[in-house]
Amino acid sequence: MAVRAIRLFGDPLLKSVSESLDPSSARAKDVVRDLIDTVELPGRAGVAANQIGVGLAAFSYNIDGDVGYLLNPEMVRVWGELEEMSEGCLSVPGLTFPRLRYPHAIARGYTLTGELVEVEGEGLMAQALQHELDHLQGKLYFEGLAPEHKKQALRAIRESDWFAR
Repeated sequence: MAVRAIRLFGDPLLKSVSESLDPSSARAKDVVRDLIDTVELPGRAGVAANQIGVGLAAFSYNIDGDVGYLLNPEMVRVWGELEEMSEGCLSVPGLTFPRLRYPHAIARGYTLTGELVEVEGEGLMAQALQHELDHLQGKLYFEGLAPEHKKQALRAIRESDWFAR
């Protein structure tokens, strides 16, 4: 299909909970193609459907050349001691802040053939799974920052050239 433009913070769709979809539908197939095309650009670890203007529960990932997607995903398990990781977001471009995330995660969702699969990861993959699942719940990464970092992030967002005032 196509590489889709990324919606930026301020777009109401980013704050909306995504709706489930039928994995075998033509719509699901189109969304997956667009998500894969969009996440394959350099420097992208994950893209949630609401980031490309689609309010459906789907995301793609691209970690160390491992490209995939989940439909109607849910977090199965996170574990380990919370770690401070540098985190950014395509919908909040140019900004990164330290964010606590679990170092291990397992997410479960469906493929286009309706198969229930699990994606397990550590480090960046675990971080991406948590980040993208947050997106599908209408949450942006900076909302989970420590108070001092959140204040700094909000100031930086307001001062950004891309932020609609």
